[in-house]
Amino acid sequence: MYDTAHPMPEGSARAEAYNPVLDKLEVLNAELKKLADKYHVGPAQIPVAWAIEKGTLPIIGVTKENQVLDAVKAANVALTAEETAELEKIADSLELNVIRFWEKEMK
Repeated sequence: MYDTAHPMPEGSARAEAYNPVLDKLEVLNAELKKLADKYHVGPAQIPVAWAIEKGTLPIIGVTKENQVLDAVKAANVALTAEETAELEKIADSLELNVIRFWEKEMK
């Protein structure tokens, strides 16, 4: 896991995009972990649950059985309106922009 103590290797596009904001990502990840612990899932499953809560259908790339099982668990998490609002409030306050040069910003 990458964090401020363990940044991504310098010279990569990921390091260029994410290392400068690892401190902000740690704040967001801490909130994701709180919710993950509450719902007995992994932190990566909370953004999937959030996307579903927002009425979208997330496209999840899977290559292993455990990834399919994780997706099922995420689909079974029902975040409350308050939890969704709090996640959005925290994310907005961090002013993160991690769109990389090859990605299109969704509007």
